[in-house]
Amino acid sequence: MITNRAVNEAIDFIFRHVEEDIGLEDVAEYCHFSKYYFSRLFKEQTGESVYGFIKRVRLEQSAFRLKVERERPITEISADFGYSSSNFSSAFKLHYDVAPVVFRRGSFKQSVEHPFFHRENWQMESFEECDRKIQVRTVPDYRVVYERRFGSYEGLKGQWDRFVKKYGAYITNDTVFLERTYDDPAVTREERCLSDICMSVGEDCSLESTAVIQGGTCIVYRFRGHAKHIYGAYQTVFLVWLPRTGYVIDAYKSMFDVYHMVDSETMYMEMDICVPVKG
Repeated sequence: MITNRAVNEAIDFIFRHVEEDIGLEDVAEYCHFSKYYFSRLFKEQTGESVYGFIKRVRLEQSAFRLKVERERPITEISADFGYSSSNFSSAFKLHYDVAPVVFRRGSFKQSVEHPFFHRENWQMESFEECDRKIQVRTVPDYRVVYERRFGSYEGLKGQWDRFVKKYGAYITNDTVFLERTYDDPAVTREERCLSDICMSVGEDCSLESTAVIQGGTCIVYRFRGHAKHIYGAYQTVFLVWLPRTGYVIDAYKSMFDVYHMVDSETMYMEMDICVPVKG
């Protein structure tokens, strides 16, 4: 778990500005630390240097764009992240061991091994099945207390149990439980997937680790089923529903899930998958 507030603020800053020419000095200045001190602090908390984290996030965000924005030229997507065509191809191949064009061609698969539940295959729904579960609507902002971690989404149950126990005194009948995700496990190694487990709190909450999850216009997919099928639902939205509708994901906002019911014994759950899109 990432416990340092400044490091969490730095991660948020990097995701907001990942398409800009930022480096260690910019991040350290934003957090009001010397670059030497902050460099050590960031690596202690994340296991990566600031430079390495920015480079990895840029490549993985570009890979995600290649996957979901299939009509856009690769040169345009690489330019979004500050790469020339040749530099992008070299950096991308070094990270993924395939060229961008090969990655894009192979990203659309109906069924492959599940990245977390390794004995399971995930399979996409048809457009019609997915469309029946989706609404595009305005979702409110949520002020939350959160804990952030790297790792497989499969291991979140234990984290949730501890989180709810820790903040039990703040739970009311109006509390909403959410999960904020930053990565697509199809393009990010599971041990580097970043996520926040969250619950809503009032404006007067004095807890330190609070943030606002921005809502706005979102694709809202009504998920009802076992946890192992969440990945397939996301991939269906990315690869089947979005290309047919023309909506574009808002890269400056995080995707998040709003939980309505979870059976911790069977792992059946009901929730809304919220994918922010440009209005």
